[in-house]
Amino acid sequence: MTEVRRVLTGITTTGTPHLGNYVGAIKPAIEASRTDAGGQSFYFLADYHALVKCFEPERVQRSTLEIAATWLALGLDTSTSIFYRQSDIPEIPELTWLLTCATAKGLMNRSHAYKAQVADNEAAGEDPDYGINMGLFCYPVLMAADILMFNAHDVPVGRDQIQHLEMARDIAARFNHRYGEHFVLPEARVDDFVATLPGTDGRKMSKSYDNTIPLWLPEKKLRKAIMKIVTNSQEPGEPKDPDSASVYAIYAAFANERQRVEMRQAFSDGIAWGEVKQQLFELVNAELAGPRERYEALISDPQKIERELKLGAERAREVATPFIQRLREAVGIRALA
Repeated sequence: MTEVRRVLTGITTTGTPHLGNYVGAIKPAIEASRTDAGGQSFYFLADYHALVKCFEPERVQRSTLEIAATWLALGLDTSTSIFYRQSDIPEIPELTWLLTCATAKGLMNRSHAYKAQVADNEAAGEDPDYGINMGLFCYPVLMAADILMFNAHDVPVGRDQIQHLEMARDIAARFNHRYGEHFVLPEARVDDFVATLPGTDGRKMSKSYDNTIPLWLPEKKLRKAIMKIVTNSQEPGEPKDPDSASVYAIYAAFANERQRVEMRQAFSDGIAWGEVKQQLFELVNAELAGPRERYEALISDPQKIERELKLGAERAREVATPFIQRLREAVGIRALA
């Protein structure tokens, strides 16, 4: 197994990147690549994962372009990191099958996403498995293959993805027990301040809830979106609870420790909601202004992005191709003579 410490993360290509994607995955992953001296970082566009719920080919393609441009605009150094599209690595679906055959169905039954869909169906009086495809049911195995293909040690995630990391560890351990020590057991990296970013309505920021704040909104539209974040009816001068306020949770994800302390004091002092939102806008806009210009230049040059992805896939397969061959040997898929 690899001795180089590896960090890996990816984003599903189903929509336009939003602030939740940025603070929950992209930003911490890029920061990790800069601070892990002697390590190796893998970043990928999870387009196979997109097919679980998105049946619009053009949307998947457009999202792949936008997310790739986002990584590059935010400073991903592709000379030191490996940046690739999931579907360019044929070894990943092959590993998915090897892992599927070593995974207990009961483990998949406990997946939060699957259980939530079943619960919704039952509440609506439908068959428990109504509308559930095998992509949703087996999603954790594909995610495990993404991670284990490169023996990633650390995976930056939001708290809602911790269960999938634990499943990947379980799957790896079972495979190792059956076929020998081939996989390291990955660890989740979670920043306490960016666990699960709330959206404009207070629920988890998600495209499915239509409550996201797109990452690359022009300045005026960004301010307008932030001003729409739902707050309660407390007046200026009334002490407010930052821990129950979505606007503070988003602020905390962008702020440093000093700024968080000062904002919590301002809440205690009764800061007006409009002022909180204005300070949030200024904080977010200051961080994204430069990258926004780079993003706009990249999105207009898709051929440049495609070249980067192809080069990244070549580098990723230098790792994946010999490793999948060893795994084939381990499970008995071997030449006869």
